[in-house]
Amino acid sequence: MKTPITVVLLLISISLIAQSSKKPDDIYVCVPCNNNCDTLEFDRPGTCTHCDMQLITKKERNEKYKNVGKKKIAFYLQPGVEVLDFAGPMEVFAYADFEIFTVSKTKEPITSQGILTIVPDYSIHNAPQADILAFFGGNASNAFNDKQVIDWVKNQQNIAYHFSVCTGVFALAKSGILDGMTATTFHNALSGLEKNYPKITVVKDARFVDNGKVVTTAGISAGIDGALHLVAKLQGFNQARRIAYHMEYDKWIPGEGLILTKDNPYHKYTTISNLKEYTGTYEYLEGAKVELKFNSREKSLYAILEKRSYPVFYLEKDKFTNLSKDEITFIKDKSNTIIGYTSSKHPGKVFKKLTD
Repeated sequence: MKTPITVVLLLISISLIAQSSKKPDDIYVCVPCNNNCDTLEFDRPGTCTHCDMQLITKKERNEKYKNVGKKKIAFYLQPGVEVLDFAGPMEVFAYADFEIFTVSKTKEPITSQGILTIVPDYSIHNAPQADILAFFGGNASNAFNDKQVIDWVKNQQNIAYHFSVCTGVFALAKSGILDGMTATTFHNALSGLEKNYPKITVVKDARFVDNGKVVTTAGISAGIDGALHLVAKLQGFNQARRIAYHMEYDKWIPGEGLILTKDNPYHKYTTISNLKEYTGTYEYLEGAKVELKFNSREKSLYAILEKRSYPVFYLEKDKFTNLSKDEITFIKDKSNTIIGYTSSKHPGKVFKKLTD
């Protein structure tokens, strides 16, 4: 007869074997967000208990990030930098899983708008290589008239994208990066940019301007739009929509800027008429009903359930996905009229369309 200790050890061994035998598609993890929850594992889909981001399977995360390293983005912050200029885009890029670090002329603490004390991660003398350089407004006339700073900007190698918010554009103008390009900036600085940098075409009515590898935005809150646009370029429109929804950024109008490149993440928009055919009221679980509505601002669909709105993401004709990444397929009859939908989460069940 086994002793109690032997039984306990046997049960522990069986438990460990069972855990180790779990497949990556049975384990759910947080979308990487550079927080402690990146190491947490869950046994069912849902949202992360730490950061509230949507969970994905471990297999999906392994495949998505196997060959793609994190984009490294350097935020250059000068004394007097505007808080929302950098904090808004920082929020967007953090949810997009960029590796963000801050740089200033020195590593001495700086003050943002006389309120927030910031200790830069690096100085211009020891900052690591970045994929993206970002510049922001606030005290720009002093910061970007500094020869050492501008020389540092000019000497950065293999930069994939340059990004500016508000008067951060003057770092790019002063260093010559914007010569021959089109740009925008904070409304009070438009005339100064146009007068002092005649090699730049200045646009005065755009939320952002995308030259392909250089994105400039208007002032302050417009930086969020520019950051979402850059995420859409690099990770797809649906990812940008997920981030905007999570941030509850209801101002965002996708593509509300001047895009001077063929690298346009909104080309895959379906037409308004195509999306509108999916709207209506449908059956849902346990007798509940879900209403699909078209959002003309985003040119996208939202599901209304218990008075809450949830984004629905277009994949291809008749196929969508939701926040949980369940695949939703709409069913049509012989006359090509939608009669319901199926969900990968509830295989074999058809949810009927009730009203248009």
